[in-house]
Amino acid sequence: MDPLIDRARAFPQRAGDTGRELTGLAAGQAPQALFITCSDSRVVPALITGADPGDLFELRTAGNIVPAYRADHASGESATVEYAVEVLGVRDIVVCGHSHCGAVGAVVRGEDLSVVPAVRDWLRQADPAELGAGADVFDPTVAGPVQRHVLTQLDRLRGYPAVARRLREGEVRLHGWFYEIHTGLVLAHRPDAGLFLPL
Repeated sequence: MDPLIDRARAFPQRAGDTGRELTGLAAGQAPQALFITCSDSRVVPALITGADPGDLFELRTAGNIVPAYRADHASGESATVEYAVEVLGVRDIVVCGHSHCGAVGAVVRGEDLSVVPAVRDWLRQADPAELGAGADVFDPTVAGPVQRHVLTQLDRLRGYPAVARRLREGEVRLHGWFYEIHTGLVLAHRPDAGLFLPL
C-alpha cells in the first residue's frame, strides 16, 4: 500500500509535469463513453484506450455483469447506466470482457464457490449454457465464453428503458470488446461478421 500512497501524494506534481489541466474538470464532466468492464485489476480502461480524466464514465463489476433491468429494484449498475445515458448523454457504451477472466472461468468450469457466497450468487446471473460451459473448460483464456458473455450483457443493456429509447432515436451505440491481457490486443464484435475482430 505504501507505494500507492506515495504516488497519490505526488499526483498533483506528476499531473502538472505532464501538462494535464485538471482544474477544468471541476466544472463538470462530459465523458465520451460509458465503459463497462470487469473489476479485474489487470484491466485498466484508461490505459487500454489512452483516455484522459473525464473521457470515460466507468462501471466495473465482477465479470463485467450487467444485471437484467428491473423497474422494482434499483441497483448501482442500473443507476450508473441510467445516469450515463440520461444525464451525461454518452453516445457510446462499451462492454469490455477480457481473457483469463476468473469470474467467467469459474462459471464455465462449474467451480465450487461456497466459500464466497456473495460472489457465487452474483455469478448466477451468468448462464453456463449461454457461455458454452464445458466446451472451453481447458482454455485458460476462456476467450469464447467471455465473448459470448459480452454479447449477453449488450442484450441486457438493450432492456434498460433509457438505453432502448436512445437506441431507437439513434443517439447511442453499443460496442462489444474483448481485451487480451497477455497481448494487449483489443477485439471488437462485428455484427455483420458475427465475430470479434481486431479494432
